[in-house]
Amino acid sequence: MSNPMFTDLSRRNLLKGTGVAVGSLLLGNALLTACSSPGGGPAGPGGKGTTPLNMQLGWLLNSGQMGEAIALQKGYYDDIGLQFKIKQGGPSIDGIALVAAGESQIGQISSSPSLMLARSQGIPVKAFGVGVQEHPYAWMSKSDNPVKTPQELVGKTVGGPATTEILFKAFLAANKIDPRDVEYVSTGDSIAPLLSGQIDVWGTWLNSISQRRPLGDDFVSMRLNKYGVPLYGYIYYTTDDMLEKNAEIVEQYMEATAKGWTYVRDNIDEAAEAMVEMSPELKLDDIKDDGGALMEYIFNADTKADGWGTMKEEVWQTQIDLWDELGQFNSAPPKVEDVATWQILDATADVRPKAG
Repeated sequence: MSNPMFTDLSRRNLLKGTGVAVGSLLLGNALLTACSSPGGGPAGPGGKGTTPLNMQLGWLLNSGQMGEAIALQKGYYDDIGLQFKIKQGGPSIDGIALVAAGESQIGQISSSPSLMLARSQGIPVKAFGVGVQEHPYAWMSKSDNPVKTPQELVGKTVGGPATTEILFKAFLAANKIDPRDVEYVSTGDSIAPLLSGQIDVWGTWLNSISQRRPLGDDFVSMRLNKYGVPLYGYIYYTTDDMLEKNAEIVEQYMEATAKGWTYVRDNIDEAAEAMVEMSPELKLDDIKDDGGALMEYIFNADTKADGWGTMKEEVWQTQIDLWDELGQFNSAPPKVEDVATWQILDATADVRPKAG
């Protein structure tokens, strides 16, 4: 799986992102269109319904869109009249800016802090559902040099993409560890520094089986969600205007997509094939492995009780409080009701399958 990069996790990174995002909104759609050209086109043929609906990603297609791929292939969007397409992202794509500008009606962001930070800067976007209930990002170490608890990080060297350093700071803050006692170095996405012993701990998405395959099962891990940083992953969002004027379209999307993801849960091989059909440059075995591993983070007791896509107010509040503690908001922290809405989840409660 090609990891969605945490390009926007610190406010300074995001809006260089959102500074760019806000600037882009002011400069108009011409600049946005120019900036979105690399990798920004639709993936696959899209639905054949009558109501257009585009979803903007901040990265290239991966196993995190298997539910949409199956829903397209099975005609779930067509059945309710949606002409659904996915627009890919990439290094130069600010997905939140494009959705806020109306270039796409909905978007998907890799991790919840990006949305909180955007909202704190006045960008009118709001989460309406969550794809991954228990964020799979973790800090991994080799079994011959294990780091099993946050306290064992003291004196260690930790590596990962530069854009994930804020996640590490959140992890340390949640576990009352002085960041001066741990060294963080930017190593990018490669696992090689961990394998060679240059670093003791490496940050990655645990469902990225293809990325960490050279390590095999020779590792121990500490996942963010289990150690005080309960982030959501693959969050679905839209604009305030869309929720006010076209909520029924978002409801239709959630109904079809929930059906798609529930089908994927028991049909990984078929879903992986649908992904490769949509995006032929993907490797089938990688998508199968990564997608299969992702299921345990998508479906849990919450989805069994309340259906795919559910989210909790207290989880959002914990995230806001932690990012505020880290000084990531340049203005007052946003309120939960500004960051997320349960309008769409409530309207689709009877049609989103319950599975855990």
